Amino acid sequence: MYRAFVFMSSLLLSISCFAQYTETINSNRPGASQGAFAVGNGVMQLETGFRFDNEKHDLQRTETTIYGLDYQARYGFFMEKLELTLEGSFRSVNTDFVQGANTETVSYSNFQSNTLAGKYLLYDPYFKREQEEKSYISWKANNTFQWRDLIPAISAYAGVNFAFGDNPFLFEGEPNFSPRLGLITQHNYGRWVFVTNFYGDKLGTDFPSYTGIFTLTHSVGNRFAVFGEFQTIIGDLYSDEIVRGGLAYLLTKNLQLDLLSLVNFKNTPQRLGFSLGISYRYDKFRKEERIYDESEKEQLKSDDNFKLGDKK
Repeated sequence: MYRAFVFMSSLLLSISCFAQYTETINSNRPGASQGAFAVGNGVMQLETGFRFDNEKHDLQRTETTIYGLDYQARYGFFMEKLELTLEGSFRSVNTDFVQGANTETVSYSNFQSNTLAGKYLLYDPYFKREQEEKSYISWKANNTFQWRDLIPAISAYAGVNFAFGDNPFLFEGEPNFSPRLGLITQHNYGRWVFVTNFYGDKLGTDFPSYTGIFTLTHSVGNRFAVFGEFQTIIGDLYSDEIVRGGLAYLLTKNLQLDLLSLVNFKNTPQRLGFSLGISYRYDKFRKEERIYDESEKEQLKSDDNFKLGDKK
Protein backbone atom coordinates (compact mmCIF):
# COMPACT_ATOMS: atom_id res chain seq x y z
CA MET A 1 0.00 0.00 0.00
CA TYR A 2 -0.32 1.58 -0.20
CA ARG A 3 1.33 1.15 -1.24
CA ALA A 4 0.54 -2.00 0.47
CA PHE A 5 1.83 -3.09 3.88
CA VAL A 6 3.55 -6.40 3.72
CA PHE A 7 2.92 -8.40 6.86
CA MET A 8 -0.33 -8.12 8.70
CA SER A 9 0.94 -9.67 11.88
CA SER A 10 3.73 -7.12 12.17
CA LEU A 11 1.37 -4.36 11.18
CA LEU A 12 -0.88 -5.15 14.10
CA LEU A 13 2.01 -4.33 16.43
CA SER A 14 1.85 -0.76 15.17
CA ILE A 15 -1.48 -0.13 16.89
CA SER A 16 -0.09 -0.55 20.39
CA CYS A 17 0.43 2.27 22.85
CA PHE A 18 3.89 2.81 21.40
CA ALA A 19 2.26 4.09 18.20
CA GLN A 20 3.21 3.17 14.67
CA TYR A 21 6.70 1.65 14.70
CA THR A 22 6.68 -2.12 14.00
CA GLU A 23 9.20 -4.90 14.50
CA THR A 24 9.43 -5.47 10.74
CA ILE A 25 9.52 -3.01 7.85
CA ASN A 26 6.25 -1.47 6.63
CA SER A 27 6.64 -0.68 2.93
CA ASN A 28 4.25 1.00 0.51
CA ARG A 29 5.62 -1.18 -2.25
CA PRO A 30 4.86 -2.85 -4.54
CA GLY A 31 1.49 -1.16 -5.12
CA ALA A 32 0.75 2.47 -5.99
CA SER A 33 -1.08 3.23 -2.73
CA GLN A 34 0.31 4.11 0.68
CA GLY A 35 -0.85 3.16 4.15
CA ALA A 36 -2.22 5.55 6.76
CA PHE A 37 0.58 4.98 9.27
CA ALA A 38 4.01 6.61 9.32
CA VAL A 39 7.31 4.71 9.55
CA GLY A 40 8.00 5.88 13.12
CA ASN A 41 9.71 8.85 14.71
CA GLY A 42 13.35 9.07 13.61
CA VAL A 43 13.06 6.13 11.19
CA MET A 44 14.39 6.46 7.62
CA GLN A 45 13.18 4.22 4.81
CA LEU A 46 14.05 3.90 1.12
CA GLU A 47 11.73 2.10 -1.33
CA THR A 48 12.71 1.70 -4.97
CA GLY A 49 11.91 -0.45 -7.96
CA PHE A 50 12.99 -1.00 -11.56
CA ARG A 51 10.13 -1.28 -14.03
CA PHE A 52 9.37 -2.14 -17.63
CA ASP A 53 6.21 -1.01 -19.46
CA ASN A 54 4.90 -1.60 -22.95
CA GLU A 55 2.16 0.64 -24.39
CA LYS A 56 0.32 0.24 -27.70
CA HIS A 57 -1.92 3.07 -28.93
CA ASP A 58 -4.39 1.90 -31.59
CA LEU A 59 -5.49 5.36 -32.76
CA GLN A 60 -2.02 6.87 -32.99
CA ARG A 61 -0.56 3.56 -34.23
CA THR A 62 2.38 3.82 -31.86
CA GLU A 63 4.21 1.36 -29.64
CA THR A 64 6.13 2.65 -26.65
CA THR A 65 8.74 0.90 -24.54
CA ILE A 66 9.46 2.42 -21.14
CA TYR A 67 12.25 1.64 -18.70
CA GLY A 68 12.06 3.35 -15.35
CA LEU A 69 12.99 3.72 -11.73
CA ASP A 70 10.44 4.47 -9.01
CA TYR A 71 11.54 5.68 -5.58
CA GLN A 72 10.29 6.85 -2.19
CA ALA A 73 12.44 8.26 0.61
CA ARG A 74 10.39 8.30 3.85
CA TYR A 75 11.30 9.83 7.20
CA GLY A 76 9.38 9.87 10.48
CA PHE A 77 9.69 13.45 11.59
CA PHE A 78 9.12 15.15 14.96
CA MET A 79 6.35 12.78 16.11
CA GLU A 80 5.01 9.27 15.48
CA LYS A 81 2.03 10.54 13.49
CA LEU A 82 4.01 12.60 10.96
CA GLU A 83 5.96 11.42 7.94
CA LEU A 84 7.86 13.34 5.27
CA THR A 85 8.21 11.74 1.83
CA LEU A 86 10.11 12.42 -1.36
CA GLU A 87 8.60 10.25 -4.09
CA GLY A 88 9.05 10.19 -7.84
CA SER A 89 9.93 8.29 -10.98
CA PHE A 90 12.51 8.50 -13.77
CA ARG A 91 11.54 7.25 -17.23
CA SER A 92 13.43 6.42 -20.42
CA VAL A 93 10.94 6.29 -23.31
CA ASN A 94 11.24 4.93 -26.85
CA THR A 95 8.19 5.41 -29.12
CA ASP A 96 7.90 3.78 -32.57
CA PHE A 97 5.45 5.29 -35.06
CA VAL A 98 4.71 4.92 -38.76
CA GLN A 99 5.88 7.78 -41.00
CA GLY A 100 4.97 7.03 -44.61
CA ALA A 101 6.55 3.72 -45.51
CA ASN A 102 9.03 3.89 -42.63
CA THR A 103 8.93 3.32 -38.89
CA GLU A 104 10.49 6.17 -36.94
CA THR A 105 11.58 6.23 -33.31
CA VAL A 106 11.45 9.09 -30.83
CA SER A 107 13.42 8.76 -27.61
CA TYR A 108 13.55 10.91 -24.51
CA SER A 109 14.20 10.55 -20.78
CA ASN A 110 13.64 12.64 -17.67
CA PHE A 111 11.93 12.64 -14.29
CA GLN A 112 8.28 11.90 -14.95
CA SER A 113 7.31 13.04 -11.46
CA ASN A 114 8.74 14.32 -8.19
CA THR A 115 6.69 15.14 -5.11
CA LEU A 116 7.73 16.36 -1.67
CA ALA A 117 4.91 15.66 0.77
CA GLY A 118 3.86 15.25 4.36
CA LYS A 119 1.42 12.70 5.81
CA TYR A 120 -0.28 13.10 9.19
CA LEU A 121 -2.38 10.52 11.04
CA LEU A 122 -5.66 12.22 11.91
CA TYR A 123 -7.40 9.28 13.58
CA ASP A 124 -6.24 5.91 14.89
CA PRO A 125 -9.16 3.68 15.98
CA TYR A 126 -6.84 0.85 17.05
CA PHE A 127 -5.14 2.80 19.83
CA LYS A 128 -8.36 3.16 21.83
CA ARG A 129 -9.21 -0.51 21.35
CA GLU A 130 -5.85 -1.53 22.80
CA GLN A 131 -6.70 0.37 25.98
CA GLU A 132 -10.00 -1.46 26.46
CA GLU A 133 -10.02 -4.53 28.69
CA LYS A 134 -10.54 -7.71 26.72
CA SER A 135 -13.29 -10.12 27.63
CA TYR A 136 -11.80 -13.19 29.32
CA ILE A 137 -15.16 -14.94 29.39
CA SER A 138 -16.36 -14.74 25.78
CA TRP A 139 -14.10 -15.99 22.98
CA LYS A 140 -16.77 -14.82 20.54
CA ALA A 141 -16.58 -11.24 21.80
CA ASN A 142 -12.85 -11.12 21.15
CA ASN A 143 -12.71 -12.90 17.79
CA THR A 144 -15.83 -12.13 15.77
CA PHE A 145 -16.66 -9.20 13.53
CA GLN A 146 -17.87 -6.03 15.22
CA TRP A 147 -19.31 -2.92 13.58
CA ARG A 148 -16.45 -0.81 14.90
CA ASP A 149 -14.08 -2.86 12.70
CA LEU A 150 -15.44 -0.80 9.78
CA ILE A 151 -13.90 2.39 11.19
CA PRO A 152 -10.53 2.97 9.48
CA ALA A 153 -7.39 4.83 10.41
CA ILE A 154 -7.38 8.14 8.54
CA SER A 155 -4.47 10.29 7.36
CA ALA A 156 -4.22 13.58 5.49
CA TYR A 157 -1.65 14.05 2.72
CA ALA A 158 -0.34 17.31 1.25
CA GLY A 159 2.56 17.81 -1.14
CA VAL A 160 4.03 19.80 -3.98
CA ASN A 161 4.98 18.44 -7.42
CA PHE A 162 8.12 19.92 -8.88
CA ALA A 163 10.11 19.76 -12.11
CA PHE A 164 13.09 21.64 -13.49
CA GLY A 165 14.11 22.70 -16.98
CA ASP A 166 12.53 21.57 -20.23
CA ASN A 167 10.77 18.40 -19.12
CA PRO A 168 9.04 16.36 -21.89
CA PHE A 169 6.59 14.92 -19.36
CA LEU A 170 5.03 18.32 -18.60
CA PHE A 171 2.03 19.39 -20.63
CA GLU A 172 2.34 22.66 -22.55
CA GLY A 173 2.11 25.57 -20.15
CA GLU A 174 2.29 23.42 -17.02
CA PRO A 175 4.01 25.22 -14.13
CA ASN A 176 7.09 23.69 -12.55
CA PHE A 177 5.35 23.58 -9.17
CA SER A 178 1.81 22.39 -8.40
CA PRO A 179 -0.06 21.09 -5.32
CA ARG A 180 -1.12 17.53 -4.57
CA LEU A 181 -3.66 16.74 -1.83
CA GLY A 182 -4.88 13.40 -0.59
CA LEU A 183 -6.90 11.41 1.94
CA ILE A 184 -5.76 7.94 3.07
CA THR A 185 -7.71 5.29 4.98
CA GLN A 186 -6.62 1.90 6.30
CA HIS A 187 -8.57 -1.06 7.71
CA ASN A 188 -6.74 -3.84 9.59
CA TYR A 189 -8.54 -7.13 10.15
CA GLY A 190 -6.49 -10.19 11.07
CA ARG A 191 -4.15 -11.02 8.21
CA TRP A 192 -6.00 -8.66 5.86
CA VAL A 193 -5.41 -4.95 5.26
CA PHE A 194 -7.57 -2.76 3.03
CA VAL A 195 -6.19 0.66 2.02
CA THR A 196 -7.83 3.45 0.03
CA ASN A 197 -6.11 6.54 -1.38
CA PHE A 198 -7.84 9.57 -2.93
CA TYR A 199 -5.77 12.31 -4.58
CA GLY A 200 -6.28 15.60 -6.34
CA ASP A 201 -3.16 16.20 -8.45
CA LYS A 202 -1.85 19.35 -10.16
CA LEU A 203 -4.70 21.31 -8.67
CA GLY A 204 -5.07 24.87 -9.95
CA THR A 205 -3.45 24.07 -13.30
CA ASP A 206 -5.18 23.76 -16.68
CA PHE A 207 -5.30 19.96 -16.46
CA PRO A 208 -5.85 18.65 -12.93
CA SER A 209 -6.41 14.95 -12.37
CA TYR A 210 -8.15 12.89 -9.69
CA THR A 211 -7.14 9.41 -8.58
CA GLY A 212 -8.63 6.66 -6.43
CA ILE A 213 -6.59 3.60 -5.42
CA PHE A 214 -7.99 0.54 -3.60
CA THR A 215 -5.53 -2.07 -2.30
CA LEU A 216 -6.21 -5.37 -0.52
CA THR A 217 -3.24 -7.17 1.05
CA HIS A 218 -3.10 -10.62 2.67
CA SER A 219 -0.18 -12.19 4.54
CA VAL A 220 0.71 -15.80 3.76
CA GLY A 221 2.83 -17.25 6.53
CA ASN A 222 5.47 -15.15 8.23
CA ARG A 223 7.44 -13.92 5.21
CA PHE A 224 5.17 -13.73 2.16
CA ALA A 225 2.29 -11.39 1.33
CA VAL A 226 0.15 -11.03 -1.79
CA PHE A 227 -1.95 -8.08 -2.92
CA GLY A 228 -4.45 -6.91 -5.52
CA GLU A 229 -5.11 -3.31 -6.46
CA PHE A 230 -7.46 -1.23 -8.58
CA GLN A 231 -6.70 2.36 -9.62
CA THR A 232 -8.93 4.81 -11.44
CA ILE A 233 -7.58 8.05 -12.95
CA ILE A 234 -9.87 10.86 -14.11
CA GLY A 235 -8.46 13.79 -16.08
CA ASP A 236 -8.73 15.68 -19.36
CA LEU A 237 -5.26 14.65 -20.51
CA TYR A 238 -5.31 11.06 -19.31
CA SER A 239 -7.95 8.76 -17.82
CA ASP A 240 -7.58 5.06 -17.13
CA GLU A 241 -8.45 2.05 -14.99
CA ILE A 242 -5.48 -0.07 -13.93
CA VAL A 243 -5.27 -3.42 -12.13
CA ARG A 244 -2.12 -4.47 -10.29
CA GLY A 245 -1.13 -7.64 -8.52
CA GLY A 246 2.01 -8.91 -6.90
CA LEU A 247 3.81 -10.32 -3.90
CA ALA A 248 6.41 -9.32 -1.34
CA TYR A 249 9.00 -11.31 0.60
CA LEU A 250 10.57 -10.30 3.91
CA LEU A 251 14.29 -11.10 3.66
CA THR A 252 15.16 -9.58 7.05
CA LYS A 253 13.19 -7.44 9.48
CA ASN A 254 14.49 -4.32 7.70
CA LEU A 255 14.68 -5.57 4.10
CA GLN A 256 11.83 -6.44 1.72
CA LEU A 257 11.81 -7.66 -1.90
CA ASP A 258 8.77 -7.38 -4.17
CA LEU A 259 7.37 -8.21 -7.61
CA LEU A 260 4.52 -6.45 -9.46
CA SER A 261 2.58 -6.71 -12.73
CA LEU A 262 -0.11 -4.38 -14.13
CA VAL A 263 -2.62 -4.20 -16.97
CA ASN A 264 -5.32 -1.70 -17.98
CA PHE A 265 -8.66 -1.90 -19.81
CA LYS A 266 -8.32 0.26 -22.92
CA ASN A 267 -6.26 0.48 -26.11
CA THR A 268 -5.47 4.20 -26.14
CA PRO A 269 -2.99 3.09 -24.93
CA GLN A 270 -3.06 -0.56 -23.91
CA ARG A 271 -0.60 -1.05 -21.04
CA LEU A 272 1.33 -4.02 -19.71
CA GLY A 273 3.99 -3.55 -17.06
CA PHE A 274 6.28 -5.31 -14.59
CA SER A 275 8.35 -4.12 -11.66
CA LEU A 276 10.98 -5.59 -9.33
CA GLY A 277 11.66 -3.66 -6.14
CA ILE A 278 13.40 -3.45 -2.81
CA SER A 279 12.67 -1.60 0.45
CA TYR A 280 15.17 -0.93 3.24
CA ARG A 281 14.63 0.57 6.68
CA TYR A 282 17.25 2.25 8.86
CA ASP A 283 15.96 2.62 12.41
CA LYS A 284 19.11 3.23 14.46
CA PHE A 285 17.98 6.80 15.18
CA ARG A 286 14.45 5.82 16.10
CA LYS A 287 12.92 7.79 18.98
CA GLU A 288 10.50 5.86 21.14
CA GLU A 289 7.47 8.01 21.84
CA ARG A 290 4.99 6.87 24.45
CA ILE A 291 1.36 7.76 23.68
CA TYR A 292 -0.87 7.96 26.73
CA ASP A 293 -4.63 7.71 26.97
CA GLU A 294 -6.61 10.15 29.13
CA SER A 295 -6.69 7.95 32.25
CA GLU A 296 -2.92 7.46 32.14
CA LYS A 297 -2.38 11.21 31.76
CA GLU A 298 -4.47 11.96 34.86
CA GLN A 299 -2.62 9.35 36.89
CA LEU A 300 0.79 10.57 35.79
CA LYS A 301 -0.05 14.21 36.45
CA SER A 302 -0.15 13.36 40.14
CA ASP A 303 3.56 12.58 40.02
CA ASP A 304 5.45 15.87 40.48
CA ASN A 305 8.47 14.47 38.70
CA PHE A 306 6.56 13.55 35.54
CA LYS A 307 6.30 15.91 32.61
CA LEU A 308 3.96 15.17 29.74
CA GLY A 309 5.83 14.65 26.51
CA ASP A 310 8.87 13.00 28.11
CA LYS A 311 10.30 10.20 26.00
CA LYS A 312 11.03 6.73 27.29
